[in-house]
This record gives sequence, C-alpha cells and structure tokens, in this order.
Amino acid sequence: MPDIIQLLPDNIANQIAAGEVIQRPASAVKELLENAVDAGADEIRLLVNDAGKALIQVIDNGKGMSETDARMAFERHATSKIRNIDDLFRIKTMGFRGEALASIAAVAQVEMKTKRAEDETGVYLEIENSVVKKQEPVAMEKGSSIAMKNLFFNVPARRNFLKSNASELKHIVDEFIRVAMAFPEIFFSLSSNGQQVFHLEKGSLKQRIVQILGSSYNAKLVSVQEHTDYLDIIGFVGKPETAKKTRGDQYFFVNNRFIKSAYLNHAVMNAFDEMIAKDSYPMYALFIDLDPAQLDINVHPTKQEIKFEDEKIVYAFVQSAVKHALAQFSITPTLDFDLDAGIQNLDAVNKPFTDEIKSSTASSSLYQTFTQKNQAHFIENKSELKHWKDFYEPKSNTTGVLAQRPFADDEFTTIKSQAENSGLKTEHLVQIHNAYIVVQNDKGYLLINQQNAHERVLYERFTNAVSGKAIATQRSLFPGTIDLSAADVVLLTELLPDLNLLGYLLEPFGNNTFVVQGTPADMESGNEKMALEKMLEQYKHFSTDLKFSKREKLLRSMALQQAIKSGTVLGQKEMNVLVTELFECNIPNSTPSGKPTYMGFKKEELDKMFGR
Repeated sequence: MPDIIQLLPDNIANQIAAGEVIQRPASAVKELLENAVDAGADEIRLLVNDAGKALIQVIDNGKGMSETDARMAFERHATSKIRNIDDLFRIKTMGFRGEALASIAAVAQVEMKTKRAEDETGVYLEIENSVVKKQEPVAMEKGSSIAMKNLFFNVPARRNFLKSNASELKHIVDEFIRVAMAFPEIFFSLSSNGQQVFHLEKGSLKQRIVQILGSSYNAKLVSVQEHTDYLDIIGFVGKPETAKKTRGDQYFFVNNRFIKSAYLNHAVMNAFDEMIAKDSYPMYALFIDLDPAQLDINVHPTKQEIKFEDEKIVYAFVQSAVKHALAQFSITPTLDFDLDAGIQNLDAVNKPFTDEIKSSTASSSLYQTFTQKNQAHFIENKSELKHWKDFYEPKSNTTGVLAQRPFADDEFTTIKSQAENSGLKTEHLVQIHNAYIVVQNDKGYLLINQQNAHERVLYERFTNAVSGKAIATQRSLFPGTIDLSAADVVLLTELLPDLNLLGYLLEPFGNNTFVVQGTPADMESGNEKMALEKMLEQYKHFSTDLKFSKREKLLRSMALQQAIKSGTVLGQKEMNVLVTELFECNIPNSTPSGKPTYMGFKKEELDKMFGR
C-alpha cells in the first residue's frame, strides 16, 4: 500500500489559512489598515468598490518597504515584529502574526507599490493565487499602496456566501471606525465607489469620537481618566440621556487594539446601574493601557478576543473609573429610573422653577400641609390634590396623536356602524391610566392596550403598503434635512426602496445628509427627523435576529416606533378609530412580536365576583 499522507501545496495551504483571517472584505480592510498604522503613517486612505468585492485599496505615507521586504511580506508567517518567543508577550503593534498579506494574496489579485524614503524608486508587485506575476521598479512617494481586487475570485463558494453590498459595506465601515477611533492623531478617509464616506482630520480623541458618531455627542460626553500602577484607563462615556436600545456605540480598546469583551461591558453597565433603563445601552469609547505581559492577544486570528492575566482586577478598575467619572460630573442616580427612564424629560425636571410657579405652589394647601408641623396625616382631607396633579398631567391634546388621516363625518359614521355590527359598543369608550381603552361588547367588555393595538394596526398597514398598496406621500413645502452617522447612512441607503413604499421620499445630499422631500401623508409635520432616527435605532435592535428578513425588520421597527405610547391622552374619536381599525386587522389579538392587544372579560364572571 502506498503512503497516503502528503503535504498540501502552498497555494491550497494559504487558502485554508485565509479562511481564518479573511472571512469577508471587512477582514481584509482591518488587516491592511492595521499594517498602515504599524508602518508609522499619519495619513491613511481606504478606497472600496462594490463593497470590497471588486476592490479594496489602502494608501499610506508610512515608511514603506525595500524590494526584498516587499517580496517577503507575502510569505506565510513573515513578520518584522517577532524575533523570539518572548516577543509574543511584548506586543505593542497591531499586526504581528505575518498572516494577513499571505492570506489576502491567496484569495485575491493583489497589486502593491511601496517605497522607502532613502530609496530612489519603489517596487511594484502583482500577485495572484500566491504567485508573483510581475515585479518592476516604480516612481512614487514614500509609503505603500496595496490594492486587492476580485476577492475570492478563486474560491467561488466563499464569494457566494457574501451578503448584499449594503451589508458588506456596513461591516467595512465598522472595521474602519474601530481603527480610526484608536488613532485620532492619524488622518483617515474612506471612499466607496468614488464617493467619500469619511474624512477624519487629525485631532483629539473627543474630536474623533464626534467626527465618527455625530455632533449630537459633542456636549454629552463625560471624560474618563484613571491612572494606576497596574493600568491606565482613558476615554469617554455618554451621559445617561444618550443611552440607546442597541449596543452600536460601544468601543473597548486594549493597548489601542479594538476588542470584544462581554465581561468588561458588564463592568460599564454596572457603573450605569439605576441611571439608565434596563433595556438601554450606554455609549462608551474606553482605552485600557497595560503591560503587554499581563494579557494574551494571540487567542484568535482576528485578535479581537484577548485574555487578561487577572480579569477581576481589570473589571474592578473599569467599573470604578466609569463610576468616578459620572460622579465627578454630578451625574448620579438621584431618581428612580426604574419607574420611567424618560422622567428626566418632564417639565418638572427640565424647566426652571420660576418665581411665578414658586408663588403658586407655596399658596397651595398641599405645600402648606407638608410644611406645617404634625399635619402629614391630614394630607388627603386638606390638600388640593387636583391642583397638585395639574403640574404633572399633560393637557388633553388629541390632535394627530394617532397620525391618522382626517375622517369626514359621514365616513366616520360608516366606520362606527361597522364596529357596532361586530358587537362592540363604541358610543362611550373609556380610557384608563392613559394606556388602556375599555370597550363593551355583547358578552362583557374588552380591555385594549392602546400601544399594542396601534402597533398591530400600523404593522398591517405597512405590510399592505410594501405588498403593492403604497402609502401616499405628502411632498414637503420646505424640505428638511437629516444628518446621520456614516454607518447609519449605509443602513438608510439600503432601506430606501422600502421606505419609498411606506411614504418617505428621501434623497442623498452628500456629507452624510439626506433631504426629506416627502413623508407619509398621515404623518404629523415636524416629526419626520425623530421618526427616522428612532426607526433606525429600532431596526439595529432587530438586526441581530437572523430569522427576520430586512423588510420584516423594517416593518416591525416602523410599527413599534410610531405606535402611540402609554401616557398619551386619546379623545373619543381617536379611540373609535383605533378600536375599529384593530378589529379590521387580519390578526387583531396580538402584536407582530406576540404581545396581546386586548383581554376579554365576561359579564358572567363579573357577576360571580360580586355574588350576583
């Protein structure tokens, strides 16, 4: 029998190795950007075409390479950073394994130009399938330019598994942001299909964060700075009011390397305990600097998962540093946020306590009851509780709350009669706790949750819209603009076709801005910017759920965000419309996510309760 074990050819071995390092275009972007940083560049430009599938090019003004080094760089495990085993525990550079360029050359057509300052000419290389096809001198400035074309051209199965261009571009943007945020002293730019997505000038860390995440954070960042013998922690956290429903704006860096750590994220969440709602996530960009000997970054080919020698110490320092920063800026949990995270937005908290309000308050018997000695037990008898509640309860204003089109009187009568024919008594609907609607039927009564009911109504309306019955668009007389982060621009661009069917008319205006030319005809004017921002935030919240299609996530996000919330006062006409439309739905008894829209109570059960 002949021997059956043999060595794999280099090109096949390289492709297998590439599967670990280069999983998608964004993986190559990360490796090439990190190499440019290691080369000492202070200007780095990234160009991508077709979401990186056709072209990924990184141009830097770093120290460049000699002709011999340029050839050697594409060999497996060729590195300038490791000389002996001890060097693995003193890593300060971004790359060190010597796999990136070899992996890229195994699955793409690579062109590289590079030149050192002391050399008269640079060197140009063409490499395909790990084989050098051309090498010649080239005139150029100091630095390097590496272009990889037709990713996975020789591994069609891998290419077929890539997602849509919008999805792949989003991953590229994420990797770009992670490198650019770690090095604010370096100029970075990103262009996609010839259009500039990012232009990040050199500056401070705070300036870089605002450049990337948006100007809305400019006055809402709290500085974190703790220096100890064991480690240093610097960076910024967002004030509690910036917390979102998604984890998007959360960045941990260890020795300037972006990492993923659920453990350290838990430390930050603990520091924000009772300051934000349980289902919200704070923004943070935190940089931990410690002796490389205290950690192992060689755990995974992407180097995003690392191991600390003592995780508990790092956890304690992170939590303490964030708590200390929030305390220094007088951001402390003085209210019970479990009741309502939006309590900070109430007039009683935000608006100044003027002399007029002070005088009015002091004259009330409620104030006098509390300020006189031994009077607390008379509070219910003596106090003008209704007067007190006027400070907090919103005035009844039902105009446009349901974002419905206006009904003509005869049309409303027809709808009302349809509801009566279904057994519902809609003459005198009652709203309780500004959250529930009580409606009588032949067998007893229904208790309807107004938010869940409206979510179901909107979801079915939107579903019909994308199935062919597009929602009418009302063109804006004075079109407004909406400014987004670059990552959200990519996301919104992907959703534009479906948003058009839902009544939105949006046009790119350059520099991460869209012009809102039109909105759904039934949308209250002035709310379009907030509605779109909240929809995007909710969409990202759904994005981790793979069982939903892109369109389904959009429809659910729109319905969830536009549904009237608990605490909204509704008039008789609005309650009638909501109840009627709910029971005209295909599935009236639950929201898209399965929450009940109403509960039924039978008259017989009520009679039994009262012994009748």
